[in-house]
Amino acid sequence: MQFNKDPERFMVSSGQPTMKAVVTLGNGDVDMLSYQDVPIPSPTEGQVLIKVAAAGVNNTEINTRLGWYSSSVSSSTEDTTDVQASDGGWNEETPFPFIQGTDCCGYIAEVGAGVAPSRIGERVLVRACMRPDGYSSMNNIWMASDFDGAFAQYVIVPASEAFAVTCDWSDAELATIPCAYGTAENMVHRAGVTSGDTVLIAGASGGVGSATIQLVKRRGATVIAVAGHRKIDQVREIGADVIIERGQDLVDVLGKENVDVVIDNVAGDGFPAMLEVLKRGGTYASSGAIGGPIVQLDMRTFYLKDITLIGCTAWDEPVFANLISYIEHQEIKPILAKTYPLSEIATAQTDFMKKSHVGNFVLIPEA
Repeated sequence: MQFNKDPERFMVSSGQPTMKAVVTLGNGDVDMLSYQDVPIPSPTEGQVLIKVAAAGVNNTEINTRLGWYSSSVSSSTEDTTDVQASDGGWNEETPFPFIQGTDCCGYIAEVGAGVAPSRIGERVLVRACMRPDGYSSMNNIWMASDFDGAFAQYVIVPASEAFAVTCDWSDAELATIPCAYGTAENMVHRAGVTSGDTVLIAGASGGVGSATIQLVKRRGATVIAVAGHRKIDQVREIGADVIIERGQDLVDVLGKENVDVVIDNVAGDGFPAMLEVLKRGGTYASSGAIGGPIVQLDMRTFYLKDITLIGCTAWDEPVFANLISYIEHQEIKPILAKTYPLSEIATAQTDFMKKSHVGNFVLIPEA
C-alpha cells in the first residue's frame, strides 16, 4: 500500500460519510492526539474495509509520536516526553498527520474489486507487518506507520493481510495479539527455540515479554524471566519457570554461559550481562530497546563465544499464520490488562507509560 500523505484526506465535505478517528498531528505529548470526524475510506482493488472492533495500545505508537526512533535520541522510552524529532521514523520524516493503531481486530464491512464478497462479515486480525516485495526481501511496511491504522472506526488493509479467526475470545482479547505476539513469535522463530532450551526473557511483564513467555513455553523450553518486584506473581502465572527481579545482577544469579537464547527488548545498561550469561554458540534476539538504544558491546564476548545476534523487525512468513493456529487450538491465551474507549486514548497511553500493568491495553471504538 502507498501512504496517502495528503492531509486534506481528513477534511470532511458536506454530506460525506464520516467516522471517528484519532489523528496524530505531529511529534509531542498526548495533546498531539486529535479525536475527530474524518471521511470513511473506500477500498480499492485487492483491499478490504474493516469495521474496527478493538485496537491495541503499543510502545510503537507512543515512540513514533514522541520521535524516539530518530537516531538523535539516545534515552530510554521513559525519558522522551520532550523529544520532537522530524526524522522520528528511523531517520525518515514521519508522515504527520496520520492515524496510528497497529493492532486491529474487526469485521470486514466492504471489499474492493477482486476480493470475494463472501468475505464480508468475517472476523479478522490484521497482520500489521507486511512484506510487499515478498519474503525473499526484508523490505517491510507497517500498518499505522506506513499507512493509516486502526485508531478509528474503520480501516483499509490489503485483503491478504486480513486473517479470518474462529475462536471464543472477545474482540478486545484478540486485539492484544497482532503486534505483541507477532513480534514475540518472530523473535522466537528466528532464534530457533526448541524443547530443552533455556531462554532468558527481559522485560517479561510487558506485552511482548508476556507473549514471549507463552510462545517459548509452547515449544517446551525453560523460561527465565526478568520482571519488576510488583509483577513477579503475575509473570509466574503466565508460565515463567524462574524469575529474576529487575535490577539483580544476572551474572551473579545465573553464572556465565548458562542460557541458550536471550530475548531482549530492554537493552540499555543490562545488555552486556545478557551476552555474558549466554552459552558459547548462543543466540540473542531483539526487536526493541525500551531501556535505552545505545549499549556497550565488547566485541571479544561476541566473537570469542560465537554468539549470534539477530535483529527482528520484518516478520517471517510463518509467523502470523502460526499465531492464528495457536489461537484456534487454544495453545496461547490473551493477557488483557484494561480496555478504554477510543476517545480516551490520551488516558490509555499515559497509563501505559506508567508501566504498572501486565499484558496489553486495548481501545474500543464507540459504536
